[in-house]
Amino acid sequence: MYFQASEDDFKPQKPLDFGTSSYALRPAMYDDVTQEQWADWRWQHRHRIRKLDDLKACFELTDQEVEAFVRSEDSFRVAITPHYAALMNRQDPACPLRLQAVPQEGELTTYNFELEDPLGEEAHMPVTGITHRYPDRVLFYVSHHCPVYCRHCTRKRKVSDPNTTASRAQLESGLDYIRRTTSVRDVLLSGGDPLTLSDERLGELLKELRAIKHVEVIRLGTRNPVTLPQRITPELCQLIKDFGPVYVHTHFNHPDELNADALAALQMLQRAGAVLGNQMVLLKGVNDSKEVVFTLNRKLLYAGCRPYYMLQCDMAQGITHLRTPLRKGLEIMAYLRGRIGGMGVPHFVVDLPGGGGKIELLPEYLERTYDGPDGEVLVFKNWSGERFEFVDAGEK
Repeated sequence: MYFQASEDDFKPQKPLDFGTSSYALRPAMYDDVTQEQWADWRWQHRHRIRKLDDLKACFELTDQEVEAFVRSEDSFRVAITPHYAALMNRQDPACPLRLQAVPQEGELTTYNFELEDPLGEEAHMPVTGITHRYPDRVLFYVSHHCPVYCRHCTRKRKVSDPNTTASRAQLESGLDYIRRTTSVRDVLLSGGDPLTLSDERLGELLKELRAIKHVEVIRLGTRNPVTLPQRITPELCQLIKDFGPVYVHTHFNHPDELNADALAALQMLQRAGAVLGNQMVLLKGVNDSKEVVFTLNRKLLYAGCRPYYMLQCDMAQGITHLRTPLRKGLEIMAYLRGRIGGMGVPHFVVDLPGGGGKIELLPEYLERTYDGPDGEVLVFKNWSGERFEFVDAGEK
């Protein structure tokens, strides 16, 4: 569980590398695309990779990937923005970004313990589109749509399904519930991805929420800075500035996702007054490595985005092949502590099935206790393996 400090820990770190724009890395099928088109988020949406033939044109697919695409297409659609495709390795099926966006044969295996709605969101819906699990906060489902449909999605039951589109009547019903429920002071706009809404529609929602006196905190849960950083436009940033402070929770899982385009998007959001936090999901073969998480968190801090959560992968259907043992997350936490400042150490949490909520897991730093002459003595082991005694104040 503990990692002893070594000489390597005190050597100069390699400079952070944000690479270049994804335009320079674009697959050959996009050779004729202009830089202006590539920078247009609406163009990116319209030209997402959706069909197997387009996927084959971009990547050297394995037989297993082809079979997984065909057999999973009816249950969970495929969508990959040209930007995100450009960041992937064309030849390597084990590419960490490819594992998140291209169907894998593990999706075809299901287990009895897997849940269609692992977090019990539907069971905690007082009105359609509002999940109210905690007394003071709600999740507001405003879109079924995402730029990229992540293969580890916990809302496969509804994301990408046009039948779950949040109508104007549903959104108004959600707003009305928030207005009537004065215990709610924190609203998280989620989906899908709320940034798939137009600026006009998103602006209407932000304006309505900001007008509710008991709503103190507005949050946006979005993966657009990762999969479609072109969506972060001056117009969008003006909305965030107008109705701020807005807390933006994004979802970088690997350092290669934080390229030059993503860095520029995060910096634009920061200048608009957004409070940035990242929620990384621990995924097998993607980021179940202490070095990978360490590098990702360094890049996030440089970009002004605090690593907020490291989430254990949920018990959702078809994603068990991406789950890691809990001990892996604890090992990563133990490694980070001391090697990066406290702002770079996220909360490692498990979101309990059935709506039990989040619980935080920590490495065990307390080794033993004993009675000393002045009270109970606690023996701690720190990040580098050294032991220290701490005399507890105790009861007086």
